[in-house]
Formats: sequence, structure tokens, C-alpha cells
Amino acid sequence: MSKLNCPPLSDITILDLTHVLAGPYCSMILSDLGAKVIKVEQPDIGDDTRHFPPFRDGHSAYFATINRDKQSIALNLKDDTDRAVFERLLAQVDVVMENYRPGVMERLGYGWDTLSARHPHLIYGAVSGFGHTGPDALKPAYDMVAQARGGVMSITGEKNREPVRVGASVGDIVAGMFLGHGLLAALYQREKTGKGQKVDVAMLDSQLAIIEHAIAITGETGVPPEPSGARHPSIAPFETYHTADGLMVIACGNDVLFRKLCQVIGKPHWATRPEFENNLARCENVQLLRRRIETVTLGHPRAHWLEILTAEGIPCTPIQNVAEAMQDPQILARNMVKHLPAPDGGKPFVAAGNPIKMSSVDDTRTPGAAPLLDGDRDAILDWLAEQER
Repeated sequence: MSKLNCPPLSDITILDLTHVLAGPYCSMILSDLGAKVIKVEQPDIGDDTRHFPPFRDGHSAYFATINRDKQSIALNLKDDTDRAVFERLLAQVDVVMENYRPGVMERLGYGWDTLSARHPHLIYGAVSGFGHTGPDALKPAYDMVAQARGGVMSITGEKNREPVRVGASVGDIVAGMFLGHGLLAALYQREKTGKGQKVDVAMLDSQLAIIEHAIAITGETGVPPEPSGARHPSIAPFETYHTADGLMVIACGNDVLFRKLCQVIGKPHWATRPEFENNLARCENVQLLRRRIETVTLGHPRAHWLEILTAEGIPCTPIQNVAEAMQDPQILARNMVKHLPAPDGGKPFVAAGNPIKMSSVDDTRTPGAAPLLDGDRDAILDWLAEQER
């Protein structure tokens, strides 16, 4: 096998019962790293996202991008014949994933205690709104519920305005990423012990885990931070600034960069003023600092500032929309825009690439298409029979 054809999870098989986003996002990451993902879907209905717009020729672009390179088999886990197939699969896979509310798998006869007794090697991954323990474990949740309850919405948006959700579905996506981390750690430990384990990830927990600065501020001061718009609450200057023809971002994460900024904009004496001499002082006087900087930046177009700030190594950027980001030369150079085959062989769907770059993986490879509902039944059953020989 060549150096660029050795995905690290090529010997791992995942039985994926998850739907919508958190679980499928996790299995997408693992699939991109080489795992074989068998997606178990409800007969006739399939994953909910098969019915999410936008559509092309009856196929959901949303579903296509998140479920690329997976296989689909439709099984009703209340039907004896389908349960027999499912149980055969359980004996051959490394990981089973689900994102039902706690108790559902137990009622089906496939809870962790039952499965671990039958299949000690099996790793069980569960992602849910509130996890499998705690007083609210049985409550339902979606992305926005997790963002709201976990504190993320309280610090998102403009000050003195209503909180808003983050534009991306970070409640689901972050939980999916944490589940992927947990499953990889469990696979690694199994190499040493020979035994699987349960990985339980909650969307709510995951939201709290990503508001690091807000927790530090609240823990130290007792006062939770409010939304600060585009501004970082603990670093200055670190936000958006107006120029003669639009907004740009300037991010000076330390005193050295601030001194460089002062030199570039022709105000070197600002770096020694008491109200700006260090990061704490700048944070305490952030509105004054912004007004002073914008008296300068408004005097020239954005392109002028981007050129001279970049030349001096000061982090800065225009604010790109999604279409612009998808055409960014740096993003394209990193193979972060992929064109996925459509199930009917028509125009490809466009998806984000795999941000994990590894020297043993061919990053230029085009991922396979998302599966048709139950479209891989014969191939999966053939594979299963081969494994059982």
C-alpha cells in the first residue's frame, strides 16, 4: 500500500444508527479518516436530513454532504428479521453509534450493558442533548436548545440586543467532534485492553466546554459576560474596524503586535500611553481605542490597510461571505472544497473537505457519494457473509 493510501481507520467498521447532524457529523469525520460506515436507517423514511432542502432531483444537498462515503441499510429494529441482520452486524463491527434519547436502545434490547456482555470488544458511542445521566437526561434537545442552555447564546450577538444563535450549528457539530475524540480514545485503549467501552457525549456539556473565556471571567469575577459583538472580551485590539469602503478584522493578540500596529498606522506614541500600554489597559479602554483606530482606518480603503498590515505580519482579513470563502485560494490549496458525486450521476454536490491533514492520506481524493436509502443492502450483506466465514 502506498504512502498516500493508508488512512488510519481503514480497518475500523462503524455501525451508525444516528441521524440529523451530531452523530452523522462524527461518523463523517471518521469516514474521512478511512473508517467503513454502515448507516442504519428507518425503512421508507431514512435519516431526517434526506428531507431537508435544498434539493436537486429529489436529493438533499444537506444529506449528501454530511453522509458522503457511507453505506445505507434500512432496518426496523422491532422486526425480528431485521433484528437478526442487525445482531449479525454487531458481531462484526468495532463501533456502534446512536443518538436516541436515553432508554430507547435499552427498550430495543440493545443498551450498553446488554451489548457489552455479548460483544466485549464493542465500543458504544452515544450523543444526546443532555447525556445519559443527570436529572434532565430524558429531555429532548436540538442545536438551539443546547446553545441557549449552555451559555453560548448569552455571549453571542451585540450588546443590549437580544441574544442570537451562532450561525453554524455548533450545538450539534461540537458534540459530534467530541464524540469522535472519545471514540478514537476508546479504540486506542482497546488496543491495550482488548475491551470496548461506552462513550457518552452531551450537547449541553459540549457547549459549556467551548466558552473558555466566559467561564474564566465568570469564575473569577462572579459576573457573567454579555455579548460583545465581534470584539474579543479579553484581548484588544481584536475586532472589526471600519475603513473607507468597508469592514475588516484586525487582531493584535499581544503587546508586540499592538506596537507594530501603531507604527504602521502612523501613531507610534499610542503604544506608550497609559490607557493603551498593555492589554489590560486596552481592554478597559476598548471603546476609546476603537474610535482612535477608526479615525485612521477610515482614511483609506480596506485593500490599502490589508496590504500594509499583512506586510508587517499583523493578523487581519476582510470579512468573507460563504461564497467568497469557498473561492479563497488558501482554502482551495488545502483541498477544503470537495465536489461529491451525485447519487444519480448528475451535477456534483459541493461540500467542505476534511480539515485533518495526514501524511499517510491522499487529501486530493474525491469522497464517494452519499448512499441511497437502503442502497447498499446487498453489498453489506455480502460483506457480512464474508466476515462470518
